[in-house]
Amino acid sequence: MIFTPRLPRADPWQLERRPIMAGSQSASPRPVSPSRPKRRFTLAQANKSLALVSRIVSDIVHTHQSVTELHEKLETTKVAREQKPLQDRLESENRHLQEYVDELADVGCELKDFQTGLVDFIGRHQGRDVYLCWKLGETEIQYWHELHTGFAGRQTVSSLEESA
Repeated sequence: MIFTPRLPRADPWQLERRPIMAGSQSASPRPVSPSRPKRRFTLAQANKSLALVSRIVSDIVHTHQSVTELHEKLETTKVAREQKPLQDRLESENRHLQEYVDELADVGCELKDFQTGLVDFIGRHQGRDVYLCWKLGETEIQYWHELHTGFAGRQTVSSLEESA
């Protein structure tokens, strides 16, 4: 997948240099900024976008894993001359990760978890905004949840009332 930036961005590493941590979203690699949804989707529109979203999210999950491994190697490497190449690779991978997150945001959905590839699309149910919930590996969106309930509040899309 080729990514062409639409606007020049400041290098986040110039703003802040600190180790990248792995784990859940709360301990996600930094300085990657979270994606932000940009549009509302019908269930059909969200499902139609999954071919592209799946490729981007797969890249995010794999790159996040690479960042995690490089970070662990960097923490255990004690020789300074061995740290510089690892740090350079880590910075490069983190830039790629940010590009993928930005690309996903351009589609209009929101990344919720770097490790599992959990993504939410803004949808509608009974006249209010809700999240249409999808995870990497699923062939279609099967669940939705209220904006405040999160993954634990998922309901099947058979109960979704988009036209209300």
